[in-house]
Amino acid sequence: MGVPEKIQAIKDEMAKTQINKATEHHVGLLKAKLAKLKREQEESKSKSSGSSVGFDIKRTGDATVVFIGLPSVGKSTLLNRLTGAKSAVAAFQFTTTTVVPGIMELRGAKIQVLDLPGIIKGASTGKGLGKRVLAVAKSADLVLIILDVFQPYHDGVIRTELQNIGIRLDQKPPNIVVEKTSDGGLSVNQQVPLTKMSISLLKDILRVYGMNNGRVLIREDVDSEQLVDFISGNKTYVQSLTVMNKIDLVNQGFLNELQSNIKAKIIPISADSDINITALKDAIYEKLDFIRIYMRPKGGETDYKEPLITRNGSTVLDICNKLHRDMRRDFKHALVWGKSVKFGGQRVGLSHILQDEDVLTILKNRGT
Repeated sequence: MGVPEKIQAIKDEMAKTQINKATEHHVGLLKAKLAKLKREQEESKSKSSGSSVGFDIKRTGDATVVFIGLPSVGKSTLLNRLTGAKSAVAAFQFTTTTVVPGIMELRGAKIQVLDLPGIIKGASTGKGLGKRVLAVAKSADLVLIILDVFQPYHDGVIRTELQNIGIRLDQKPPNIVVEKTSDGGLSVNQQVPLTKMSISLLKDILRVYGMNNGRVLIREDVDSEQLVDFISGNKTYVQSLTVMNKIDLVNQGFLNELQSNIKAKIIPISADSDINITALKDAIYEKLDFIRIYMRPKGGETDYKEPLITRNGSTVLDICNKLHRDMRRDFKHALVWGKSVKFGGQRVGLSHILQDEDVLTILKNRGT
């Protein structure tokens, strides 16, 4: 029996299994096996095609935002409105057939914005340019789901396609540690109670992925799907915003009803009529969670006028990489003043995590 037949057999088994307390272990194990087979199938297809998935996009700026939506929802018009880029705009489908980049400058940050070709249902299985489009979202810092006010149900379609290709919107990687060992079986240490699945199911899922010996540290109550995502290691966790375009064509009552039927909070806009664009820019900036780092050259004055903009959680290494590709190699140590250190001028290394409005001096080795 080949992989496609095995996948179908598991789907058939899941379809006929009534989900309840007695069958949750069985269903959880089936889901783990199905995820493993799908990954094997995808890897096999990638090798046989001999080509990489995705458009070749060079990341630039302080963060990257991508537009995901079905054709003709107004992505190109919105890109032009946010960045001044010249993306083709027309009142018919599939105007954009490649990635069109633009830069949005806001509060000192330079945000790369990518207008992607419209996707269709089944994009994650290769329909249209689907896989190439969705793959770009894996390297983004923020996904903007763009909806047409008259087709709000596409929100579910888009989220399903992103889920299927391994993108987890508005989630964080599960806080667990799995360490493989050569013997001793599987041991589980729980820092929090595990209520969403049993220990036996956790161990059986690990065995499905070939792990018969190891140590597991549970720091967060996770379910079987989160565990499978963690073990498979090919999932991407990205923040998102949902944008409802063309609101100039409807009234407020219509919008209120839409919001009640969509789980995600929507940002209503009209790219064509320039409605709520400033609010959208602010929402993008806040979602990207930027911090400001003030640079102080050795023996010089701190530059408070033009802070370096970076993402919250950035390390000194991240700053070095932003400044120059060779700075890491020449790095000696750094001095930091601000909330991330115990005292002003504290010496830190590359792994030190900076906080908003920290002052940073980077010192290089002699002779560099």
